[in-house]
Amino acid sequence: MTAREEILAHVRAALADVDAIPGPVVSPAGAGADDPRDVVLERFAERVADYRAEVVRCASDEVAAAVAAAVPGGARVVVPDGLAAELVAGLAPEQLVADDGLTAHQLDAIDAVVTACRVGIAETGTIVLDHQADQGRRALTLVPDRHVCVVRADQVVADVPDAVALLDPARPLTWISGPSATSDIELSRVEGVHGPRTLVMVLVESEGGR
Repeated sequence: MTAREEILAHVRAALADVDAIPGPVVSPAGAGADDPRDVVLERFAERVADYRAEVVRCASDEVAAAVAAAVPGGARVVVPDGLAAELVAGLAPEQLVADDGLTAHQLDAIDAVVTACRVGIAETGTIVLDHQADQGRRALTLVPDRHVCVVRADQVVADVPDAVALLDPARPLTWISGPSATSDIELSRVEGVHGPRTLVMVLVESEGGR
């Protein structure tokens, strides 16, 4: 008997009287869909904030001001080609930088990026980008130090299966749960190592606010 076979035999013997471990429980798409919309949105905002992201909730006629307030004064902001102009109307024209194929080095000199998203997931506090024109290419949301992401209330779903049902697996997908963070062997948290140090989620609700 080899050492490997001996170890496995000991494991089998130790587990002989243990009940079979059930398989993973997967919530079906639509689970939680019966929750009132205000409950889903509240859960989404809370879970996003749990990841140390900044959460701003506003009415649709307040979004430009909310985006402008989320960007430090005088900051240079890269904007995807397809982002609606009204979302960044509160920023000065000289602050806005078009993405004309900016290199990683050029993006590193940019202070912030403003994008839309594809879907928000209430249960996990996750924002998913599929990098359509209003979100830009992946590098835009990985290199600048601050990411301001605009999420419409009607883009928020209850759980991961609901989000997956809306996503095209053929597209590049970026799943964002808070600002970029990692920790060393002593569990010291460090933010901004491999992505934005700050994530600001602007949740746009109905006209007139919540």
